[in-house]
Amino acid sequence: MTSRTTPGIARFNALPEAAATAALHEACASSAWGSKLLAQRPYATADALFAASDAAMADLTAADLAEAMAGHPPIGRPKPGDPTSAREQRGMAGASEELKAEMLELNLAYQEKFGHVFLICATGRTGEQMRDAVEERIGNSPEQERETVRSELGKINRIRLTRLLEEGTA
Repeated sequence: MTSRTTPGIARFNALPEAAATAALHEACASSAWGSKLLAQRPYATADALFAASDAAMADLTAADLAEAMAGHPPIGRPKPGDPTSAREQRGMAGASEELKAEMLELNLAYQEKFGHVFLICATGRTGEQMRDAVEERIGNSPEQERETVRSELGKINRIRLTRLLEEGTA
């Protein structure tokens, strides 16, 4: 991370409110999370933005988490035309048909138990690692899983905020 003001953080700070709101929504679909980050602009450093993101994530209610999760497609089925979800789920792209079918079944069982998509920071994970994670996490209590999802969302948000600062897109 960086402790000095970078061109990316300066660019983010200078965005008009509507553009900053849209960029934050691309990073995380929770309007409460985005509003908290927007309200704290300008940020002195990327680390300050990440800390604000982590604090906002910690404060999300169950409804806010549900809103954030609604912005994520199931593992193995990235949104058509969405380069972000396709990039993040790259580990499933080359998976065997058997593994893809297994993930579909596990996703459905998970969704039936918890009422939302299985959410994991998929960046850098193989299809097998994601399958193993859903198999492990399906045994969690709803409370345990909500906190695991909160942690995974926090990781995803940091990756997407980093991309926003580097490229100007989440």
